[in-house]
Amino acid sequence: MSAVPMARVTLRNLAAHKIRLVLTAVAVILGVAFVAGTLVFTDTMNRKFDDLFDRIGENVAVDVRASRVVDSGDEGAPRPPLPQSVLALVRSVPGVKDPVGSVDGYAALVGRNGKVVGAGQNGPPQLGTNWSDDGVARLVSGRAPAAAGEVVVDRASAKKAGYAVGDQVTVLVKAGPRRATLVGTADIGDMMGATIVAFDTPTAQSLLLRPGYFSEIRMGSTGPDEATLRDRVARVLPSGTEAVTGAKLRDENKSAVASFMGFFRTFLLVFALISIFVGAFIIFNTFSMLVAQRTRELALLRAIGAARSQVTRAVIGEAVAVGFVGSTLGLGAGVGLAALLQSTTGGGGGLTFTATPVLWSYTVGIVVTVVSAYFPARRAAKVPPVAAMRDDVAMPQRSMRIRLAAGSLLTLVGAALITLGLFGHVSNAVVPVGVGAFAVFLGVALLAPVISRPVVRVLGWPFARLLRTPGRLARQNALRNPRRTAATASALMIGLALITAVNVLGSSMRSSVEAQVDKQFGADYVVEPTGAGGLAPELVARVKATGGVKDAGAMYSGSAKISGKRVRYTSGDTAEMLSGTRARLVSGSGALGRDGMLVDEATARKDSLSVGSAVPLLFPDGRTETLHVRGVYAKNQFLGGRVVAQGAYLAHTPDPAVDVIIVTADRADAATKAAIERTLSARPDVKVQDQSALKADARKQVDGFVTFLTILLIMSVVIAAVGVVNTLALSVIERTREIGLLRAIGISRRQLRRMIRAESVVIAVFGALLGIGIGVAFGAALQHALRDKGLSELSVPVGTLAGYLVVAAVIGVLAALWPAWRAGRMDVLKAISTE
Repeated sequence: MSAVPMARVTLRNLAAHKIRLVLTAVAVILGVAFVAGTLVFTDTMNRKFDDLFDRIGENVAVDVRASRVVDSGDEGAPRPPLPQSVLALVRSVPGVKDPVGSVDGYAALVGRNGKVVGAGQNGPPQLGTNWSDDGVARLVSGRAPAAAGEVVVDRASAKKAGYAVGDQVTVLVKAGPRRATLVGTADIGDMMGATIVAFDTPTAQSLLLRPGYFSEIRMGSTGPDEATLRDRVARVLPSGTEAVTGAKLRDENKSAVASFMGFFRTFLLVFALISIFVGAFIIFNTFSMLVAQRTRELALLRAIGAARSQVTRAVIGEAVAVGFVGSTLGLGAGVGLAALLQSTTGGGGGLTFTATPVLWSYTVGIVVTVVSAYFPARRAAKVPPVAAMRDDVAMPQRSMRIRLAAGSLLTLVGAALITLGLFGHVSNAVVPVGVGAFAVFLGVALLAPVISRPVVRVLGWPFARLLRTPGRLARQNALRNPRRTAATASALMIGLALITAVNVLGSSMRSSVEAQVDKQFGADYVVEPTGAGGLAPELVARVKATGGVKDAGAMYSGSAKISGKRVRYTSGDTAEMLSGTRARLVSGSGALGRDGMLVDEATARKDSLSVGSAVPLLFPDGRTETLHVRGVYAKNQFLGGRVVAQGAYLAHTPDPAVDVIIVTADRADAATKAAIERTLSARPDVKVQDQSALKADARKQVDGFVTFLTILLIMSVVIAAVGVVNTLALSVIERTREIGLLRAIGISRRQLRRMIRAESVVIAVFGALLGIGIGVAFGAALQHALRDKGLSELSVPVGTLAGYLVVAAVIGVLAALWPAWRAGRMDVLKAISTE
């Protein structure tokens, strides 16, 4: 048979099975939409930040800044400030054009409602700076700040806060609130929701940095290239400072954003691939059923001369068409998803549309569809021509023994890889864990037909008892083709397994944090900022002077280098910190003096330290000081691995910011808490928490994390639900004559619909049980692997998981509505006469 007639056969089959193939395409559409939306959104964000940094550094030939002696691990962390005298030095360098000192720091705008614009530790940045006529910011109303008590705010933030030019506004800086007049609003481009407050230069230095200091100094060039000018500038700079070209500055800024966006893109694409993986089960199931329903037709094609390869290509051609249409629609839906994501981040402007999302959308959509349909296509080609002569034609089926062996092997290998990744101390645990999880899912999916027989019998028993004949028929239908039942249930299994694992992990995180608070929180209250600005040390004395407060101590955090390696430490009022965290000393004492430090047991073992050991620390100011270990304490999540004497910290930190104020009260009651809050009433960016509030805050953060991941995984559950609809719809078509006979012998339309709904519920609940079982195992393994990271308590949210079973049953009912309605509307005589 020629290729042209087979192409016609493919087109005819597509036209004949439009509804079934559209349902299959939905799985492709949803998966591709996730991929395309992620790629378009991250491309758009990268382009916006690239444009922003290009504009900010457009006229910058050389940037002068303090050298970073100790890398904090955060590229955006501030460097030590530069003295104003450096500006005079670079002005004298030949080729330097318009050198400008910039001041950067924390400044938050308080709206008319008394709340901070963009408040929250995970909210957009709240930036303070000095106003500069460098063309980066453009005034859209009013004028530039010219004196203390005047500010310019970005237009978007002024609108959010409800302010207009001439209004009195409140600006929060580290030292406290400041009243100022809004003299202008500016357009600074798309800053993704960041708040920008600009002062005149002396005021910005005083409030955000230090009087007479700049964060950095930028300059243009009157002619020399950037490298030449950089070398000239570097020769006049004092030690501890460095000069970099504008190109390097722009590349550094772009690289930091690109690194984050790359991680974000990978994170979202993982969930997109999960959805596509689930969709593959649906596509495989659909084409398997379509091929099974057309067995006699395929046999006739073979009888009139079609070769096996032609039959295979005909089915693959249908898959290509479904993949192409699904990819096209998925790409369009992905653009809409990217626009939605952009609006939720506070960004504006158009989307960046490159060739990458298009190529990946069609590649993923078509390849996944074709690969999923390949095995049904191969099976179709194996139909012998003589089968066209028989009435009872069935597709050849392989023995369950092969599935049992392959599934068992994959499950065991996957479990071994997960164990290796979680407990084997490998350099990159993500790879074996990811590959192992994939293998486990495939293994369980292969084993599912074997598992389904006893489980479905049990799940179908209540329906058989309650619904009688329709219930018994529903159970028998689910048992009739265990491969089909298993493939449908496996799609739902994957989504619910991951959601369950996330919930087990989240519940364990909540329980672990609450246990740590109960065990290690000894203070009555903690005072901490909600933004990134920290607190001024002077605020500690004000809290301490509040009525009902017995004592208050500061707690800082910092970085230093020990033997060339960067380490984090805490510092502050040692007595209050040890008491407030219920730290247990195992040796030595907590009296640190000016040059002491404490280490936890793990750090002492790793670094071979004991009481009396001398440890040289290189601080960010470039000076090295030798501290002496005064004591060793048991592991404490609040203190971390090292505590440095407050005197040493302050000596090397000219502009300290308090992370937390630890408060001990005479009486820890509502009156004392209210008194502290009154003391801090002018600081809406500060919160006062007792033990119960700390737990509630931790629960809120964990719940937000779990909800975010669950929302991303819901897409896979939606695809699985579509798969249940598709399977039932195809099953109804496959059983047209059987349904007609049932109606002929007296079963009513209502009973028929009940039968199909019950079958759907059994399949959905079976998939949910598999998923929840695997998810609990995954979650428990992750919790055990993270015990040393603070995840000490295993907690299984039984109520939530029971709710997922109910949701699965509801999905089963909803998925059966259309197939059941269609079955009930069949004409009895036509159904009986169907071959």
